[in-house]
Amino acid sequence: MKFGVFYEHQLPRPWTDDDELRILHEALDQVVLADELGYDFAWEVEHHFLDEYSHSSAPEVFLAAAAARTRRIRLGHGVRHVIPNYNHPARTAEALATLDLVSNGRVEFGIGEGATRLELGGFGIPAKHKRAMSLESAEQIANMMVLEPYPGFDGEFFSMPCRNVVPKPHQKPHPPMWIACTNRDTIKVAARNGLGALAFSFVDPMEARAWVDIYYDIIKSDECVPLGHTVNANIALVSGFSLHEDRTEAIRRGHEGFDFFAYAMNALVADDTTPGRTDLWGEFQAARGNRTEMLIRRALAAGDAYASAIGTPDDARRFLDGMVEAGVDQVIFLQQAGRNRHDHICESLELFAEEVLADYHRGDGARAEAKAAELAPHIEAALGRKQWMRPLRDAEIPVVEASVKKAQSSGRI
Repeated sequence: MKFGVFYEHQLPRPWTDDDELRILHEALDQVVLADELGYDFAWEVEHHFLDEYSHSSAPEVFLAAAAARTRRIRLGHGVRHVIPNYNHPARTAEALATLDLVSNGRVEFGIGEGATRLELGGFGIPAKHKRAMSLESAEQIANMMVLEPYPGFDGEFFSMPCRNVVPKPHQKPHPPMWIACTNRDTIKVAARNGLGALAFSFVDPMEARAWVDIYYDIIKSDECVPLGHTVNANIALVSGFSLHEDRTEAIRRGHEGFDFFAYAMNALVADDTTPGRTDLWGEFQAARGNRTEMLIRRALAAGDAYASAIGTPDDARRFLDGMVEAGVDQVIFLQQAGRNRHDHICESLELFAEEVLADYHRGDGARAEAKAAELAPHIEAALGRKQWMRPLRDAEIPVVEASVKKAQSSGRI
């Protein structure tokens, strides 16, 4: 099993002038630590205008900074908004390829569309078309990273003339592609398009098994027609994360932030919002009451049946054993949430690496080889069903006329 860390850059009010500076540099330090400790992925979201919930509007900048400070950990857009109103597809292709070169081929490309009126309305995106817009753009971004030149495109939601989009990524044909998922229906969307599933809903191992079965049944069926130039058959699930040798202390340190993550996400979708005047943290505190103490009582009463990545190393093992049995490929730890403290996050990362991580990395190579062999004929068949954009012959490449004609020389020196 692979393990990742995940960042929204949450910043509950009230703020001080240096809070955004602090939260970004703490996150970079955590990614560096995760790289040193042997974690596999660092994922960064893209959101816009979501006060308190996510101050991560330029993930390409954060990931570039992380690339410069790390050597091994893979760097994931989890996700980048690919609808043209947010980011023109050519600019996304250029940014991805540049980051892939800078990082020596460590980029993962997750696509997303946004869900809130704050984001969609801010960029003039009709909600009813957002998924179609996202999938159309993502397919062309993949084509731009591969074809030389890109032949151009006249689609339903954006158009672009023939251009050679440079640079090209280090990974061939392009970085692995993923899509954000929140339920069984979006898991199906991921599988039908040959994309890895970044599951941002918090599910138990039983529900995870259902998602895995749905996903891989479609990957192996005629329904799978890759959006990109390859198939990335993987499921990654997000989980809250706070580890301590004392279960009670782990819950005290981590669960409030984890609960805020879920509360704020729902509030920004379902409730009215006044830009720049949110009080999500205050409203959350009023609604939450003494939930932490209730959770502690339940966890202690459960004894050795308690399984969670918010707990002791043994609690985390029980949780992860269930995810392994369910067939999950990666667990992504959400540790920076609410007001969770930087030092507590680092201690959790270190404790997990010292006592748990190696047990689940052992045998990864053999499992990956067996999985690749099992899926190879299905992936080959899926790629055979894809309608590929045809490369242009040299004689078909349009000449771009100069905007100013060459000056006529008089022959004088």
